[in-house]
Amino acid sequence: MLARFNAAVAALPFKAKRGLTFIGDLLLIPFSLWLALSLQSGTLFMDFRQAAGAFFLLPAMTFLVYVQFGLYRAIIRYLGWQALLVVGAGALVSSVGLWGLLVSTQMLQAPLTLPVIYGVLLAVLVGGSRVLFWSFVADKPSGNSVPAVVYGAGMGGRQLVNLLRSSGHFWPVAFFDDKAALHGRYIEGIEVIDPRRHEMLVKLRSRGVKDVFLCIPSASRFQRRKILNLLEPLAFHIRTVPALDEIISGNARLDEFRDIQIEDLLGREAVPPHEDLLERCIRGKTVLVTGAAGSIGTELCLQVINLGATKLVLLDHSEYGIYRVEAELRQPIKHYRRKITLVPLLGSVTDAVRMENVFATYAIDTVYHAAAYKHVPLVEHNPLEGLKVNAFGTYITADSARRHGVKDFVLISTDKAVRPTNVMGASKRLAEMVLQAMQLEGGQTVFSMVRFGNVLGSSGSVVPLFHDQILRGGPLTVTHPEITRFFMTIPEAVQLVIQAGAMAEGGDVFVLDMGEPVKIADLARHMIRLSGLEVCDDEHPDGEIEIVYTGLRPGEKLYEELMIGEDVSGTEHPKIMRAMEEMLPMLELMKRLDVLRTAMEKGDQPGIRSILLECVKGYKPGEVFDDHVWAERNAVPITGMTVH
Repeated sequence: MLARFNAAVAALPFKAKRGLTFIGDLLLIPFSLWLALSLQSGTLFMDFRQAAGAFFLLPAMTFLVYVQFGLYRAIIRYLGWQALLVVGAGALVSSVGLWGLLVSTQMLQAPLTLPVIYGVLLAVLVGGSRVLFWSFVADKPSGNSVPAVVYGAGMGGRQLVNLLRSSGHFWPVAFFDDKAALHGRYIEGIEVIDPRRHEMLVKLRSRGVKDVFLCIPSASRFQRRKILNLLEPLAFHIRTVPALDEIISGNARLDEFRDIQIEDLLGREAVPPHEDLLERCIRGKTVLVTGAAGSIGTELCLQVINLGATKLVLLDHSEYGIYRVEAELRQPIKHYRRKITLVPLLGSVTDAVRMENVFATYAIDTVYHAAAYKHVPLVEHNPLEGLKVNAFGTYITADSARRHGVKDFVLISTDKAVRPTNVMGASKRLAEMVLQAMQLEGGQTVFSMVRFGNVLGSSGSVVPLFHDQILRGGPLTVTHPEITRFFMTIPEAVQLVIQAGAMAEGGDVFVLDMGEPVKIADLARHMIRLSGLEVCDDEHPDGEIEIVYTGLRPGEKLYEELMIGEDVSGTEHPKIMRAMEEMLPMLELMKRLDVLRTAMEKGDQPGIRSILLECVKGYKPGEVFDDHVWAERNAVPITGMTVH
């Protein structure tokens, strides 16, 4: 019967449980006063009419304290001893109020000891009812409960312990906390441990504890990186929690714990943006984003909306992509009541007629040119398409923009444009050279380009690939043990792109400070261990997931660079630098582009390679032609043809 009662109470919605608790307290407060008066007078049947006012005033005062200190924001079986302190505070305030009534009015004819008796009874009855109810319905660890540790013994961590207990799946066995004053203390019945004591971590792991829940919402990225450095070597499965008020209110479920964010692995703090730079080219303007359905393009659109543009023109060649991004953008527009017109357009930047019509129709102020083919091996195997979109598509778009009076044109470039070893990088460097040459010709359009490295979580990038491989049980595939890359989150990269474009003077090549390069093999190890698994290698032959090295792909570098030369200067933003690089006059560049276009039309691979070597400083292609179509037609062996 008790089990059925427990289950029935647990099944009640949160508002019903809170309502029952509220009603119970509403009855216990006047009952405490009646009992105190009865004990004081020695009879249960006396005339209480003169105390009628007190029976209304005291509950109001007590409830004010309880509500102010959040007693009803959580359910009884989730509460710890801190809730009893709130009950005691309410009883104290209520008894002081009763004393005030005795002293200042004739409402009650009773000795001054009455408030003491009343306060004690109120604290015992209200607090005792909670303890009694708690003892019946509080969850106990079941045989299927998974031992876990909560990192952070603050108020949020304490509430989380009780939430985990009530879930039935996890059972907290310890707190981790950095505060020395808490070490060795017992909070919510479990010990607070110093996470820097390695022997304690080893002891917990030996007891089968592998799940750690971070409950420090205010921790900086650097602090979180320090925590990860402590826990990662022992392969704890580290997760963060949704906001506790979301869980308690029912807006988030306990099973919505989030794996540690990949940016926490970088240990770098994002620099707060300069608001004036963010808004300079966007607020009150008409903005065109090409490649709007891509990872960078979508984030650009979101930030353009938030920064107060009046019209946003989205262009992409993917029908599904433009449908998806428009639907995604409608939500924040509706939620935040943004006054902006969305114009979703299908089209390719290589279609000169389409681009001419777009610029002739919409009075566009600012262009963020994100349309590009970016996947290195794919472009290496399809170089004609890569050059057509990345180089000639940029020329077509920029030429239409300047002829129609666009004020600012920002190219999303890449670190792979620096001394490229692949067609993708060479094509992006050509795109940069096109804008630089146009700037030399003058006009009202300010052209600029922004180079940065890999962005975390973009489509086709290594991080989601590793996530999928971990979920499948491995192995994780890395091309080379020493390969490194720069990483940045998509929102941070886009913020910096927007700010860089606002600082442009004409022909600027902006370079983002990407922090320290990350070794991909180390990133793979981090992600495996933070998933609660161990790397299978010579040191740990019993590990769960192996890292396999597959060899560098066509056109792939061991490391990337952000600048061609050493001539670089700072800007008003600490994370944005300006690189001074060689420019070709438009007449000379156009001659070379015409030759390149002719070679592309003929499918002349040696000719294309020769022109790229001539145009792009530092270009070092591989020895083998990797164009699938050309190699098939000419019976030339090609790398990357076999699927392993």
